[in-house]
Amino acid sequence: MVASLDNVRGLTLAMSSSAFIGSSFVIKKIGLKKAGDSGVRAGCSGGHSYLYEPLWWLGMITMILGEIANFAAYAFAPAILVTPLGALSIIFSAVLAHFILKERLHMFGIVGCILCVVGSVGIVLHAPKEREIDSMEEIWHLATQPGFIVYSCVTVVGVLFLIFWAVKRSGHRKMLVYIAICSLMGSLTVISVKAVAIALKLSFSESNQFIYVQTWFFIFVVIICCLVQLNYLNKALDSFNTAVVSPVYYVMFTSLTILANMIMYKDWVSQNATQIATQLCGFVTIVAGTFLLHKTNTSNTDSHVRSTPTPPPPPPDQLCLEG
Repeated sequence: MVASLDNVRGLTLAMSSSAFIGSSFVIKKIGLKKAGDSGVRAGCSGGHSYLYEPLWWLGMITMILGEIANFAAYAFAPAILVTPLGALSIIFSAVLAHFILKERLHMFGIVGCILCVVGSVGIVLHAPKEREIDSMEEIWHLATQPGFIVYSCVTVVGVLFLIFWAVKRSGHRKMLVYIAICSLMGSLTVISVKAVAIALKLSFSESNQFIYVQTWFFIFVVIICCLVQLNYLNKALDSFNTAVVSPVYYVMFTSLTILANMIMYKDWVSQNATQIATQLCGFVTIVAGTFLLHKTNTSNTDSHVRSTPTPPPPPPDQLCLEG
């Protein structure tokens, strides 16, 4: 299969985004460590000395560049190609952490990296070509088709139900509720980001798309959806183990994003069953690799906790005095 030029551009931008974002985690961690050596650590007592550390800001700039590259990738390639490749950022950060931070990458982690790469190759080789879109009016026509209107309404009603009813009654399943809210809103975010990115690409080609009210509507949707996502993702990360939240969020968010793009842009209409099955297998392979990588992170944390010596209990007479 011969890849289109736009797909190659989107692939390059998506991989660059993963490299930037994966590297940013390591750079920021180095900055946090240096700041912790000379001030109060961010994880303990809420110190903010890292704000004076140039390496931390370098990490932030690297992450912003990665997000910009990811945003641009949606203007050239379909979401089925761009979104799953976000898992590659985990590989970049794991490999860099192994060599720079001396955080050992165990066998499960290596297998996880290989699975992510294999799954990504499968998706890249069989990704559909990007649909040719010439104006914001054409995007709006796709967004107002009955199928996508039904999906959008179900998503908004589902999010409102989760926020105002399920959150209060979910108990120990609250993590899944938080992630479901983020993932549902995330699918609409990607749809809108892609619309805005295409509008920018067309505008740079001397066809200004910002004269249309629809463009500004998609920008408004991006802002609202991002704010809701950030709020509930922070709640999930603050309340539950990151090693559990991250892979579950990746799977749910990517699955819903692919579904939303299938409904609106109909990316797979021109593909046969073999190509679609190969992409699904590639996605499942990436999911397995992602879970293995996060399982390795959990094992490393647990072994570090077990290796930390526990102070001996006080002698009996001291216990009596304290009683």
